[in-house]
Amino acid sequence: MSISSSRVAGKLRELTAPQKRQMQSGALMVVLAEMLWLPQAGILAASLGAMTAGRPPDLFLTAGAVLGLGLLRAVLGMIAARQSEMAADAIIAQGRAELLMRAEKRAPGADLPSSAETAALLVDKLAMMRAYLLRWQAARARVMVVPLLIMAVTFPVSWAAGLILMISGPLIPVFMALIGMAAKDASARQMDEISNLNSLLVDRLAALIDIRLLGAQDAMLEDFSTRADRLRVKTMQVLRIAFLSSAVLELFAALGVAMMAVYIGFTLLGQLDFGSWGQALQPAEGIWLLLLAPAFFQPLRDLAAAWHDRVAAQSVAAELIDDEDRQLPTMPGQGGRATPITGDIHLRNLIQRGRAYPDLDIAAGESVAITGPTGSGKTTLLLTLAGILPASGALRIGDRTIDEDAADGWRESLALIPQHVHFLDASLRWNLTLGADFDDSSLAEALRIAKAEHIPARLPQGLDTILGEQGGGVSGGEARRLTIARAALWNRPHVLADEPTADLDDHTARAIIAGLLAMHARGASVIVATHDPRLIEAMDRRVDVTP
Repeated sequence: MSISSSRVAGKLRELTAPQKRQMQSGALMVVLAEMLWLPQAGILAASLGAMTAGRPPDLFLTAGAVLGLGLLRAVLGMIAARQSEMAADAIIAQGRAELLMRAEKRAPGADLPSSAETAALLVDKLAMMRAYLLRWQAARARVMVVPLLIMAVTFPVSWAAGLILMISGPLIPVFMALIGMAAKDASARQMDEISNLNSLLVDRLAALIDIRLLGAQDAMLEDFSTRADRLRVKTMQVLRIAFLSSAVLELFAALGVAMMAVYIGFTLLGQLDFGSWGQALQPAEGIWLLLLAPAFFQPLRDLAAAWHDRVAAQSVAAELIDDEDRQLPTMPGQGGRATPITGDIHLRNLIQRGRAYPDLDIAAGESVAITGPTGSGKTTLLLTLAGILPASGALRIGDRTIDEDAADGWRESLALIPQHVHFLDASLRWNLTLGADFDDSSLAEALRIAKAEHIPARLPQGLDTILGEQGGGVSGGEARRLTIARAALWNRPHVLADEPTADLDDHTARAIIAGLLAMHARGASVIVATHDPRLIEAMDRRVDVTP
């Protein structure tokens, strides 16, 4: 996706706006620290000039002044660095929070960015903006002030020295801009390859068991090696451009300083008699100009180095814009706690993803099986009933339309049992209670309803066993039973389950059905999307969504 430079620049301004004042303050201190070199160099030059004239200076006074100015520069630099680090941390943290918020609000769909893409942008790529945030603002501020100030004090002493700086200085930013265009493309290709490698890693980890069963480990490792080499090549392309530009810019800076040294040296030796406004250039003046010449080029060199950081930050900003521009449905509501909404379910004139669904009325406390062939939209209908997919006014609970204001309250009254179970990286107890205060007797009753009381008994630390996101230590059927137990523990008035008996053996499937029926017997509405004839038979009625 092609994104204009103006949008990218606007995104960078938007990201840094909350910390703009702090970043400007840090940049100002860096400029002040750099400006202090002028009087510091002047004191050194005056002392050395006096020594060449046979007038020994007051060494203690000179050393004290130079040391004092040096300490002040160091303090200003440390304060500026601290402010820049705090601002960079805050900007990156805010960018991650906004990205996570968008990811959490998006409704499930085929066009969602993969978790690997989001993780790469969240962890790796946003962190790559740190160098830009730390260096660019300060480097740009120094370039806008320090070289101009040095030229301003150089010309009154020697117009020839000032001319040397004026001619050699602009070559650096001109060449930097030319190289920057190539660096931008190389950086974008590197970012794409990072996303591709992260996606490959997530896909292979998810299929690791199948890969081992098929004996495809060598092919997988070879694929990883190929992708890693591709990322290495693209990274080296970025570094090659950076090193090449640095070498050329260092050459220009070295030539500028050398030209200044040659002019001043021959002038002080009496071989040149022009460039100093008709008066002989004094040793102290020549030494001062020599000390200022490297300081003139240093901000330009630092800006050239920070330019590559800026190019990387622009690539990250472009990806953030691309993420924001994705036209994907978002979950209605704010995702917070709300007063539960209960009642009969009414669905009218629903169209989701180009598919029309039958009108539906489900009484409170009823059990319903949603059936249909694979791909008929059963899961989509279930997610719509759960208030996760926007329904555009088609879903009502009692006389309340489930919209942006009511979605949180409706979801507060639901227990959703997904087909693919995921756990939090926490204990079994936490995964059941989600941090709420349930006593052990309530937990035991919920596990009994789900026919899952044996699961904690065989785990190493019982209910305090850490499961991990993949539910380490429990089978797929046991994981389903634990989700039934969680739903029974929370005792919500509506239970929605997506293919709860899929891919399970007969004994486990019957235990899952028994758990759902036990919650129905307690008064909960139970709505399941299923192919299982046993589960369909156990429900009060079925609704077919065959296209």
